[in-house]
Amino acid sequence: MLDQGAPPRQPTPQATGLGARLMRRKPVERLVAEGGQGEGGALRRSLGLWQLTMISIGATLGTGIFVVLGEAVPKAGPAVTLSFVIAGLTALFSALSYAELAGTIPVSGSSYSYAYATMGELIAWICGWCLVLEYGVSVAAVAVGWGEYLNELLDGTIGVTVPDALSAPPGDGGVFNLPALIVVLLAMTFLLGGARESARANTVMVIVKIAALVLFCAIGVQGFRSGNYEHFMPLGMAGVSAAGATLFFSYIGFDAASTAGEEARNPQRDLPRAIMLSLVIVTALYVLVAAVAVGARPWQGFNDSEAALAQIMRDVTGQTFWGTLLAFCAVVAIASVVLTVLYGQTRILFAMSRDGLVPKVFARVHPKTGAPRANTVIVSLFCGVLAAAIPLGQLADATSIGTLFAFALVNIAVVVLRRTRPDMPRTFRVPLSPVFPAVGFGLCVWMMGSLSTVTWVVFGVWMAAGLVFYFVYGHRRSRLATPEG
Repeated sequence: MLDQGAPPRQPTPQATGLGARLMRRKPVERLVAEGGQGEGGALRRSLGLWQLTMISIGATLGTGIFVVLGEAVPKAGPAVTLSFVIAGLTALFSALSYAELAGTIPVSGSSYSYAYATMGELIAWICGWCLVLEYGVSVAAVAVGWGEYLNELLDGTIGVTVPDALSAPPGDGGVFNLPALIVVLLAMTFLLGGARESARANTVMVIVKIAALVLFCAIGVQGFRSGNYEHFMPLGMAGVSAAGATLFFSYIGFDAASTAGEEARNPQRDLPRAIMLSLVIVTALYVLVAAVAVGARPWQGFNDSEAALAQIMRDVTGQTFWGTLLAFCAVVAIASVVLTVLYGQTRILFAMSRDGLVPKVFARVHPKTGAPRANTVIVSLFCGVLAAAIPLGQLADATSIGTLFAFALVNIAVVVLRRTRPDMPRTFRVPLSPVFPAVGFGLCVWMMGSLSTVTWVVFGVWMAAGLVFYFVYGHRRSRLATPEG
């Protein structure tokens, strides 16, 4: 139960200047009281600890191993296992902050809502805009990798593949990535049925993907060659850092549980547990599979392959069956990432819409399914077209920088809330605060610095566009900008 003490009174735009309006905060009590309420209906609380953990694992596990591993190994060599550990540690410190805030402010907006309660509206908007980049673009990136494994599956079963013109975006030798669009539309179909139905489908897919990775390790270790680790760090620590920054893309899913705060039955208790449990499981599997993969194939042989694990299975066994089986599991596994990350994106926009910062259409809830239907359709079509038109590498790096920026803000938010509302009940507390949040913030900034100049330029353009939208639309329409809001 939340602290019943009166929150600080929010200044109104009529009584304060521009600076104060940009810093206006939304009280925690109000955030929680509005939980689940949308335009014309409300979200339904139907998710328990098991479903929340599966959502986090579903959004995380598979992205880095099935898709981005081929992008990261050429940067770090065999030390890609160390890159996974570094990315995992960076995620861990931020996960601790997420866990505390998710248990204290159990709402759908994730770090956007945490920033709104602690650092003010402008910072909240910036954070929310980063989350749009993080979630929306990652859906597209993962969908691109899904198409690669679909071709592996088709080739191994019926001997045909989707033509390059229809399976790759412009710039990668194709015209339009049709499989990437299809998997996004399939995920949209599940989400339109409601959170409970989507969670059930995701749980089945998560079990399949864990079984697939365990199977890969059991077979791949038979082709393990210690010589593949002789030059462990061929490109130095800079390569390890660069690969770690790219692989951080693989960890964005652990915070997906926090976007389900308004559909969880007991969010204060279950959200922190789901976040931490999913991160531990995912990190352990990532490191194990990466170690086996590099041991079974020289690092120079990855060559940006987006279906590396299936190819390794085929090479180790000398048979197409095992590679085809893994490709099937990967098709299922990556589809679950698309499903759960797309779910998170819609819930973040739902929260932003309820606050008036984006159009009301994103907060409309269907009375029968309890799902934001228009929101889901709009986001799905946007992500599907993005996936069909942009290459994977550019998408992954753009997602990483948006994720790192949002996580850095969460580490600040947990310290601010400790100072401004010290008596508020917390079901989980970050140990050694503010030291651990400071470490988490520093690691995020360090990994952002490892990303390419092009990625920073794209991020700068994205943020500039977001600020224009905020001052033209959100700043004036914010519910906190009106006396009755």
